[in-house]
Amino acid sequence: MKVFITGGAGFIGSHLAERLLDEGHQVLVLDDLSTGQMANIDPLVGRKGFDYRVGSVVDPPLVAECVDRCDLTVHLAAAVGVRLIVEQPTRTIETNVHGTEVVLHAVARKQKLVVIASTSEVYGKASKVPYAEDDDLMMGATIHSRWAYACSKALDEWLALAYHREKKVPVIVVRLFNTVGPRQTGRYGMVLPNFAAQAVRGDPITVFGTGEQSRCFGHVKDAVTAIGKLVQTPAAVGQVFNVGNDREVTINRLAEMVREAAGSRSPIVHVPYDEAYAAGFEDMQRRVPDVSKLARTIGYRPETRLETIIADVVAEQRLLHAAD
Repeated sequence: MKVFITGGAGFIGSHLAERLLDEGHQVLVLDDLSTGQMANIDPLVGRKGFDYRVGSVVDPPLVAECVDRCDLTVHLAAAVGVRLIVEQPTRTIETNVHGTEVVLHAVARKQKLVVIASTSEVYGKASKVPYAEDDDLMMGATIHSRWAYACSKALDEWLALAYHREKKVPVIVVRLFNTVGPRQTGRYGMVLPNFAAQAVRGDPITVFGTGEQSRCFGHVKDAVTAIGKLVQTPAAVGQVFNVGNDREVTINRLAEMVREAAGSRSPIVHVPYDEAYAAGFEDMQRRVPDVSKLARTIGYRPETRLETIIADVVAEQRLLHAAD
């Protein structure tokens, strides 16, 4: 196959590109480098079957050219990270919604398979856990920019499924749950690399809110494996899938585990949400995926242990700290 990855110089995109090349596929990456980094794909440059373009997913002629050259499109380009979303809601909405619209229009012309990356954020403030793909979604008020990302990605899903139903475009939607691992930056509020960097430096580990909110963290290599299996499964077309690990951990406990893995004496301190982000910031108490549909469909479920994930992230942060 020849695979086109939007946002391919990003955290998940670069891991997917690497895996596909290792499997003998050809890969074409598009990234505007606003949140992605050339460093993520530098090791791939020069490898047989790899090519890249620096450009925007909201450039219709460029996207159409890339789609036409490939058999499969994986649309990962998006505004990501809680801090970026809160600080730049306009960019979040325009990039996510218009970018997906451009991609879907291009793939519809040639009826080519496309994977649309969504997020666990679409479940919003839903209190029923674990979250199943057909559960109702519950968003917060529009006065809180916190929900701009969730709403934009939910609209991406509706648009993708509409293209499938009306135009017969082969679409697969994946809702990614707290995907973590090497190459993820803490620049936009990603919790695990932030904790690991603070622990390695010996700085205070900053937990936002009470820390009793819980999340489930999945290794990027598991997410990439799931995507690879989904695109080879005809029954996945036209469907939405949760992709993530279902082991739940509080943020307080995560901070302790990171500190232990780093052999650090960093104190764990709590910062109110209003100070960390903005007045009136809202967060979810729990976010746990039901991954039974994924397991039924492809015979696989993300299962890398949290301890392994933390060790990988801490090891990378040690290398980055040593290079500073």
